[in-house]
Amino acid sequence: MSFVNPVVLQRADPCVLLHDGTYYFTASHPQYDRVVLRRAGHLDDLQDAEEVTIWERHADGPMSHLIWAPELHRVDGRWYVYLAAAPHDHGTADVPGAAETFDHRIYVLENAAEDPFTGEWVERGQVDTGWESFALDATSVVLDGSQYLVWAQQDVAIPGHSNLYIARMANPWTLATPAVLLSRPEFDWEVRGFSVNEGPSVLVHGGRVYLTYSGAATGIDYAMGLLTASADADLLDPASWTKSPDPVFVSSPENGQYGPGHNSFTQTPDGDVVLVYHARTYTEITVDPLFDPNRHARAQVLPFDADGNPVWGVPVPDTRPTPTSIEVLGPRGLPLPA
Repeated sequence: MSFVNPVVLQRADPCVLLHDGTYYFTASHPQYDRVVLRRAGHLDDLQDAEEVTIWERHADGPMSHLIWAPELHRVDGRWYVYLAAAPHDHGTADVPGAAETFDHRIYVLENAAEDPFTGEWVERGQVDTGWESFALDATSVVLDGSQYLVWAQQDVAIPGHSNLYIARMANPWTLATPAVLLSRPEFDWEVRGFSVNEGPSVLVHGGRVYLTYSGAATGIDYAMGLLTASADADLLDPASWTKSPDPVFVSSPENGQYGPGHNSFTQTPDGDVVLVYHARTYTEITVDPLFDPNRHARAQVLPFDADGNPVWGVPVPDTRPTPTSIEVLGPRGLPLPA
């Protein structure tokens, strides 16, 4: 099976959840000021689906700037959105020994309605990860009845901008265990431009837990890495995880796709795993890559070999026209009104 790619234009850090036959989609809005949702019966229909804003940044305070990488999850019959928000642009420039980063923290929204487009989205507050520093990109997985949170955060004692951590949850906005360090930027491909491990996503398949993440700066060097554990292992024990020294999903000049990363996983109606990610279609970025809106959400089936290992392949070529200017488009690919 193939899809019309990009599945959604100008939406980075895509998260897709298949629930009761419907695909729910959220991602970073290029204006970084809101959380949006779309839904459709097929991934190919998400581009033309109505986009609804379910939450907007505050006028001031800790949730007032740079709303990044929302993720939609369903836990115990309720909807949750994990997002990163900041009170101002930068946070650690004056911290001795710290790499300069933004000042984000992780926050949680909850909706008890059956339909996430209705009901009330309640702010459950900041996730207390155990220390205050740049934190972002939280994702959730429920395994054997326990919910785990995986996220990226800076530790000023560790060189770089962010590492990957895991903890078991007491409820969807409260950790039950201390944070455990799983990965830090250490390989050449992870430290190009920025020393980063971020954008984690979890796939449980064939008795294994695959934890993907992204490394390097958000331009053409951005790529996906992988940690693997047995599904019956203690996920809070770093020794349970094996880290690949090489990225598993990288730019494909032959297909015109650059900087693939910050992925999520969903599935086809028949149960095949689908890899969802963002990528750009050009290499000449004339502004800060973070503020170039043309990271488009993409999807492709992820096959597995005879031993049950993922065959990551390369980003597939476009089948839908994509913009090349930095103009931010509206939800259906049309220019925003003046």
